[in-house]
Amino acid sequence: MKNCLGIINLSEIDNNFGVLCQSRPTSMLPFAGRYRVIDFILSNIVNSGITGIGIFTGNKVRSVMDHLGSGRPWDLDRKINGLFLFTPTYDYTSTYKRVGDLDLFYQNNSFIKYAKQENLFLAKSYMVANIDLNEAYEKFVESDSDICMIYKPVEDTDHAFIGCDMIHLDSQGNFDSIGTNLGKNRAFNLSLEMYFMKKEVYFDILFDAIEKGSANFLKQALFNTLHKYKVTTHAFDGHVSCINNIKNYTDANFAILDSEVSNDLFFKNGQIFTKVKDEPSTYYKSHAKVKNSFVANGCQIDGYVENSIIFRGVKIDKGAIIKNSIIMQKADIQRNAHLNHVILDKRATINAGVTLIGEPNNPYIAGKKASIVKEVV
Repeated sequence: MKNCLGIINLSEIDNNFGVLCQSRPTSMLPFAGRYRVIDFILSNIVNSGITGIGIFTGNKVRSVMDHLGSGRPWDLDRKINGLFLFTPTYDYTSTYKRVGDLDLFYQNNSFIKYAKQENLFLAKSYMVANIDLNEAYEKFVESDSDICMIYKPVEDTDHAFIGCDMIHLDSQGNFDSIGTNLGKNRAFNLSLEMYFMKKEVYFDILFDAIEKGSANFLKQALFNTLHKYKVTTHAFDGHVSCINNIKNYTDANFAILDSEVSNDLFFKNGQIFTKVKDEPSTYYKSHAKVKNSFVANGCQIDGYVENSIIFRGVKIDKGAIIKNSIIMQKADIQRNAHLNHVILDKRATINAGVTLIGEPNNPYIAGKKASIVKEVV
């Protein structure tokens, strides 16, 4: 896949996450104890042999820059190709606000234009999977198609994919159309929003949308012109989680407690890389008891933990009880606190004796650096 340039578009809707995405995009949500959501698509691209990757960051830039840095954990700190970050630019002389991501792609079209690669791989980050892209790329090249869309056949019994794109195939299994899942059909072909595309087709779509003013988003421009091109599809049969709301985020984290899902997601088609943080092993003190949980390194645990995801550097004191919860980096849970169906963001502090209880479909959420104390009646 040396002849393919990777593009990750982070212009994703993050208003379904409340305080968790107040200062970070969906792609930077902490996931599975030590990762971020973007680590999966980025690792998939690298594992497939693509060495040039452009990331269009969207508006919430700081956390993206902090996590990705030079791209070293993904072997992208290179002299040739490597990692390129494209942040929004603002025209203070303009009298109107630009909507969508299409203008950002147009402003940076020289990056793709002068890249030596003839093909593009475009993706977003919120479809979490471990996928071998080489199979889809070979099909794309051998069929001489203009666009190849990757999808997964799903049975959406829990309505986890409402609002996602769905691909329709004809009776011969060829691409017919693409639309939006409204929940009418339990079984359908879920688009992973991953596309291989010829470079000249990309520019045709981009310039046509800019000149006609027919779209604000690149995906919208793509869908408007699909009828002009030869489109093929590739089916993926591995585990997929769609991180587009709080419930799906919670369910996706808890899914890794299943060993089959964990092996599929982290090892099946290559290792998932993330930013390296050198910390000691977790210290389990004399009163610690942990059941069916994922605990990252650097923690100090002296309480009870069950069915939970514990991120790096978390401190859980004696007498604390944690169940069905996601506890992010450096959180401090003090003596005799009781948490059930709770999400704690980074560096949150739960003071001694506090009880927080949410619901399975509506967890209690505490934001970054929150400090919750017990009320005195």
